Amino acid sequence: MKNVAVIGAGTMGAGIAQVCAQAGWQTNLYDAFPEGLERGMNTIDAFWDKGIARG
Repeated sequence: MKNVAVIGAGTMGAGIAQVCAQAGWQTNLYDAFPEGLERGMNTIDAFWDKGIARG
């Protein structure tokens, strides 16, 4: 498996997309609503920001 599509950018979808991307898979995250996709991407960004701040 090299490509992953995650449908739904809610809490679980964003988490699944993040783990897949971290595993090195080409990952696409989709949501029916643009604001849902933005919220999912913000969740992933916040995770990385928190990890970077911890070192």
